[in-house]
Amino acid sequence: MILSIIKGVHIAALILWCAGLIALPLLLAKHSVSEVQTTYTRLRLLTHDGYTMIVTPAAVIAIAAGTVLIYLRGVFEPWMFAKLVAVGLLVCLHALVGHTVVLMSERRGEYAPPSPVPLVIGSIATMTIVLLLVLAKPVVPDIAPAWLKAPQNRQLPVEETPI
Repeated sequence: MILSIIKGVHIAALILWCAGLIALPLLLAKHSVSEVQTTYTRLRLLTHDGYTMIVTPAAVIAIAAGTVLIYLRGVFEPWMFAKLVAVGLLVCLHALVGHTVVLMSERRGEYAPPSPVPLVIGSIATMTIVLLLVLAKPVVPDIAPAWLKAPQNRQLPVEETPI
């Protein structure tokens, strides 16, 4: 029961986060250097509030719930680590969208919005990779060297454990 609730929270938060990563670049592209104050204010509030009150909390909840699911289900497989790398890329795209939101709000009339195409394509491609990894659970070769997986029977390089 608890596992189902956490999985539902994870999926709902992912839907919000992914939708925001697609919608926000499109909204930011609506800004123009010569727009009137009312249009600028409306778009600025929409993008800023959407990023800070919807998309970012959804990302935090999705990552937290996903982390809990990993430990509850014990999914320590190579495909999961590949998925986590893709999620890290989503986090980087999220930060780039946030940076653009800040630049648009601080530099009215000086900053031309970037094209939303690279952000949207990057987000959709990364989301597709995450979805394929989760649904297909492919056999990913374990590329970690053997010395990384076995104890080395060595002492720590310090005399005592730091407090």
